[in-house]
Amino acid sequence: MSLNVIDLIKGQLGPALVSQAATHLGESESGISKAISGLLPAVVGGLANNADKPEVLDAITGAASSGLLGNLLGGSSNNSLIATVLSAIFGDKVGGLVNAISTFSGVSNSSSNSLLNIVTGAALGSLGKYSADNNLGAAGLTSLLSDQKGIVSTLLPAGLSLASLGLGNWGGSADAEKVKVTSYDQPKVEVNRGGSTHVNVDRNDNNGGGSIWKWLLPLLLLALAAWFLWKQCNKPADSETTTTDSTAVMTDTAAVNVPADTIAVATGTTTKTDSEIDLNGTKLKGYAGGMEERMISFLKSGGYTNAADDAALKDAWYDFDKVNFKMGSSTELEAGSQEQLDNLVAILKAFPDAKVKIGGYTDKTGNEDANVKLSQARADFIKAALGKAGVGAQVLGAEGYGSKFATVDASASDAERAVDRKMAVRFSK
Repeated sequence: MSLNVIDLIKGQLGPALVSQAATHLGESESGISKAISGLLPAVVGGLANNADKPEVLDAITGAASSGLLGNLLGGSSNNSLIATVLSAIFGDKVGGLVNAISTFSGVSNSSSNSLLNIVTGAALGSLGKYSADNNLGAAGLTSLLSDQKGIVSTLLPAGLSLASLGLGNWGGSADAEKVKVTSYDQPKVEVNRGGSTHVNVDRNDNNGGGSIWKWLLPLLLLALAAWFLWKQCNKPADSETTTTDSTAVMTDTAAVNVPADTIAVATGTTTKTDSEIDLNGTKLKGYAGGMEERMISFLKSGGYTNAADDAALKDAWYDFDKVNFKMGSSTELEAGSQEQLDNLVAILKAFPDAKVKIGGYTDKTGNEDANVKLSQARADFIKAALGKAGVGAQVLGAEGYGSKFATVDASASDAERAVDRKMAVRFSK
């Protein structure tokens, strides 16, 4: 193989972009770097595994003249080439990939999704430029991508595998996805976000080891099950809270942590840890790494003050972790929602110069006109509630986007579509 495509793309994802993305998305640089380290081989693997698809090849050649590499941070949002390629190479697995990377790196699902767009944009731009510079035709480009299959799984960082990302085996053989045991023959146990447990061992059925594992594996599984039950039974009542989006709407609900110009996808439930968030000496009850903590961190860092205009802020949205509407309603909140609205009021009062915008989003089910109307009504409700709390002057707008930015298919399960159904807030000028 004459070229390692991942090394080619890495040149576009250096420290400068990591730093800019961290500020832009309100995340730590270490979290951004960790997410990119998992996304890059996954994207290259997806391209390699679909190297013969015309839409993939057309997107790569089209990226050469699109100027994508010149504006990865802003130009990757809502880019048709990127959206086409992600659909072609991942299909309905995009949500699982975003969710797994979010868990692995510690960044939010929205940030994970934005980074997926950025990494995919870097891949298309780099490959497009290389193809143009070296006069590669479709056959040459297909051959170049196909050559990457054998190394993709080996380049994933520790703690990730293609299986854990929900992408199956792209390594070219079953061995590429196998997780090697240690020199002491201790099986590696991986617990994925969905709660299922994988025990992967190397064994040689010809050396008699198989008979050992016939009784050892069940014992290991029983031990794991007992440990899990013990942890659940002994978990403090408010130490961890598993949240699911309960905002169901007819066949929809409202909003995701998606910028108005960004496609966001994620699935499943998220386990979050209760924490006391410091607001200039006042303690707010929220989630570690949740909306309140990230907004306060951004404000204290000077990110809002230093933003030249609204364009510099429009892509960094923050999920409401707890604000949910009752099914079909735009005026009745689920229990527990008011607490987070009160937290947002406290943040705005502590930073009176800060302005925000409210966004409402739905999933793809139901009538789109009704979805837009409902998401707008919910966004307006939040805006009005903030006004009644005395910070109305700091809310510059509220917009309902319906399912415009929803990416999980309407035929997916309700849990998978939940990511497209939340309310969000961003800073504005």
